Amino acid sequence: MNILLVIGIAMAAGLLVSRGVRLLKLPNVTAFLVAGLLIGPCISGIITKEQVGSMHLITEVALGFIAYAIGGEFKLTYLKKIGKTPIVITMFQGLATAFCVDVGLILCGFDVPLSLLLGAIALATAPAATLMVVRQYKARGNVTSMLLPVVAMDDALGLMVFSISASVAEAMMGGEMTVASMVLAPLYEICVSLLVGSVLGLILGVCSRFFASRGNKLALSIALVLAGVGLCDMWGLSSLLVCMMIGAVMVNISQQHETLMEQCDRFTPPLFLLFFVLSGAELDLSVLPQVGLIGVLYLLLRCMGKWGGTMLGAAAVKADSNVKKYLGLTLLPQAGVAIGMSQMVSIRFPELAGTVTTVVLACVLVFELLGPVITKIALTKAGEIPALKKA
Repeated sequence: MNILLVIGIAMAAGLLVSRGVRLLKLPNVTAFLVAGLLIGPCISGIITKEQVGSMHLITEVALGFIAYAIGGEFKLTYLKKIGKTPIVITMFQGLATAFCVDVGLILCGFDVPLSLLLGAIALATAPAATLMVVRQYKARGNVTSMLLPVVAMDDALGLMVFSISASVAEAMMGGEMTVASMVLAPLYEICVSLLVGSVLGLILGVCSRFFASRGNKLALSIALVLAGVGLCDMWGLSSLLVCMMIGAVMVNISQQHETLMEQCDRFTPPLFLLFFVLSGAELDLSVLPQVGLIGVLYLLLRCMGKWGGTMLGAAAVKADSNVKKYLGLTLLPQAGVAIGMSQMVSIRFPELAGTVTTVVLACVLVFELLGPVITKIALTKAGEIPALKKA
């Protein structure tokens, strides 16, 4: 089937299912994932596995724009206002999640290296689903304000924890554990990613002054985000961190930042729709019966770590009561970063690849379908979603 026809079918399916699930008052992101599942190789096979795989470039670009949009929320005036709170909460919930999964699986008799790897992967949160829910319902309030910076910083923390856990697991399985592999390599990736993103954000902020039309400003934004994604692919950097910094630097140095972000917001909805439909098409229901006890434990322990760790972190910094009660529930979606980590496990630990991949894929299926719904419920309970309007 022609690739353009595949894209058209995917977008049409997402739109049709999103209209259908309005009766159930589900978030659009859930509808797009379900649409992908329905037309994907797992159910109808309208779109084959090979066709989904051939469109990985769309996924990379969409994630870049998602990170760029999150970075656009990082105004210095806002960051000064909230202070250290998101940093503390990120550290508490991230480390608590890894700790819960590690200890829980080890106490239940599973191998320590396997438990360490799954604990590190459990830390990752999907920013895409979270951002989509926030935007769809125009959520505003203390929980929403804390959510975006926590989700953004979560991936940086996850990268560090995964690198350390993988090095420890490798040493326990007969390999060599070094400071370079545990700390220096991930720290280098994070620092260089932030530096590259800052430079591109500076270029975007400065160059935007020389273009008057909105169309040209949009073209400039697209060019810099695509450049960021391309450089990450060439240099092995984190596209989430690079593109997040592009948005963060631009929004703080450019007087045109409102126009730039508004134009980008008008451009990206079809891209995000396609991204989630393709993500849904990659989901595989056949892995669910294979997860067994370790999969159920991973799912439950991750939820406990995210919710409990967030409550502890919020209590430590005396955050708003709604942040304590509801923020942890909005951090459950999990997708691309977790799958990427499981692929890294397949390369470094082929003997553990089967178990790790099966558990992660099965739980991503659950968290991606239910996570956005739980996020919507949490934000509604917190009183941060206004009266629903026709979308």
